[in-house]
Amino acid sequence: MFMAPDPGLLRLRVSLRAVLGIGLAVALSELAGLSLPASITGGLTALLALFTVGDATVRGQAVTTALLPAVGFPVLALAAVLHAVPTLRDAMWLVVIFCGVYARRWGPRGHALGIFAFMTFFITQFLHAVPAQLPQLYAAMALSLAAASAVRFGAWCIERRTPSPVAPAAAVGRGLSRPTTRQAFQATAACAFAVAAGQVLSHERWYWAVGTAWWIFVNTSSRGETLVRGFRRVLGTVIGIAVGLVIAVPLDGAAAPTVGLVAVCVFGIFYAAAVSYTWMMLAVTVMAGLLYGLLGVLDPALLALRVMETGAGALGAALAVLAVLPVTTHATTDAWVQRALHCVHACTSEAAARLAGSVTADPARYVAELELLLGRVRLSLAPLVHPLSPLRARRARARQVIELLDQCAREVRGLASVAADPDASHDARLAAACWRVEAAVESLTARDATRGEIDEHLAVPHPSGGEPALTHLHGLERALQALAVPLRGPVALA
Repeated sequence: MFMAPDPGLLRLRVSLRAVLGIGLAVALSELAGLSLPASITGGLTALLALFTVGDATVRGQAVTTALLPAVGFPVLALAAVLHAVPTLRDAMWLVVIFCGVYARRWGPRGHALGIFAFMTFFITQFLHAVPAQLPQLYAAMALSLAAASAVRFGAWCIERRTPSPVAPAAAVGRGLSRPTTRQAFQATAACAFAVAAGQVLSHERWYWAVGTAWWIFVNTSSRGETLVRGFRRVLGTVIGIAVGLVIAVPLDGAAAPTVGLVAVCVFGIFYAAAVSYTWMMLAVTVMAGLLYGLLGVLDPALLALRVMETGAGALGAALAVLAVLPVTTHATTDAWVQRALHCVHACTSEAAARLAGSVTADPARYVAELELLLGRVRLSLAPLVHPLSPLRARRARARQVIELLDQCAREVRGLASVAADPDASHDARLAAACWRVEAAVESLTARDATRGEIDEHLAVPHPSGGEPALTHLHGLERALQALAVPLRGPVALA
C-alpha cells in the first residue's frame, strides 16, 4: 500500500482534504452546541459526502452532494421512528438496502445516494437515536454537508485541475442479467441473514453484521470478488481490533488524544481505500473503537463482539453470492479483459493518427481509461491470484494475464508520450505496426479466435532499434502475442 504510485499526490491531497473537511464539520457541530451523538453524526456525514461522491465533473459532484439530504433526512426519520418496533425496522432497512444497491445502475450518483441512505439508517442504529433527537441530528447533518462542500468545492477543489478518475461502469444487461439487479437481491439476502445472525449474537450491536454484509458488496461484481473482499474485511477488522485493544481501550474516551487519532484514522481510510481494502478496514475499525470510547461504552468484550458480528456479516455475503443469482468470476474477468484490450486498440489508433499529423487525435484519454480498466481486471482476478486459491494452474495464468496487460499499459503510455511530441515523425513502418496491433486485438477479443490466428497477425519479425514509437509498438505486439497463451490456452480463467 505504501509503495503504490500516487500520480500528482492525488491520494495524499484528497486524504488531507478529508481530514480538514470532517474536522471543520465536527467543530461547527460543537460550536453550535449540539450533543455528542449529533457531532458524531455530523462527522460521519461529512466523511460519507467526501468518500462516496464520485461524479466525473465538479458540477456533478456538487449536485450529488446537494441531493444527499433528500435521501438522508427521510431515512433518518424512518429509522428513528421505528427504533422501538424491531420487526418493522428490520423489514424497512432491507427495503432501503435493496433500493440502495439497485440505484447503482444510475452510475456514480445512484451509487453515492444508495450508500448514504444505507449509512444514515446504520448511524441511527449505532447511536440508538430516537425521534426526540431528530432536530439535532438534522442540524448536524446539514452543517456538516455545508462544511464538507465548502472545503471540497471552495477552499480546496482539487478536481478542478486534476479530474478524479471515474470507475468504468460494468456491462449493462436486461432484467436479472443486469449486475445491479442481481446484486440488489444478493445484498438483501445477505443482510437478511446478517440481521438474524447479528441479533443472535447481540440485541444491542447486531447492526455491525448488516454493515459488514452491505459494504462487502460495494465495488464488487462477481462471486469471487465478493468472497475475497469478505476475507479482507474480516482480516482488516481482526487486525484493527488488536490495534484497538492497544490504543483505544487504554485511552478510555480521553477527548484530545481520541480526536487526534480519529483524524489519523480518517486519513488512513481515504489514503488506503484505492489500494488496500484490508488496511482501510483496519482504519475504520480503530476509528469505530475510538468513537465508542467517546460514547463511554468501549471495553474488550465489545471489540470481541465486533469480530463475531463481522464474521456473521461476511458469512451472509458468502452464502448470498454462492446461492442467489451468482455471477461467475470467469464471465466478469472476460468482460473486463476484453474492454482493456479494446482500449489498447483505441489508444494505438489515436496515437497512429496523431503521428500522422491529426491535431484532434488524443491517445492520452485512452491511457487514463486503460489504467482504470486494469484496476478492474486486477480486482476481478483477485480471487484467482489469492495465495489461498487452490487452482494453481489458473492462478499462474491469471498472474500472467496481469503482467502482460501491465506491459501493454507501459508500452501504450510510452507510445502516447511519443505521439504527444510535435517533432515525432511518421512513416510506413508505424502504420504497418499499428495495423498489426489492431488486428491482434481484434483476434484476441474474438470468441472463436485461435492462437494460430493471433500469431499470424504478429508473425513479422521486428528490429529492436529504430524510432521510439516503433520500439513501443513492437513491445506491444510481443505482449499481445504472449497474451494469446493464457487467454486462448487449454486452462480457462474460470
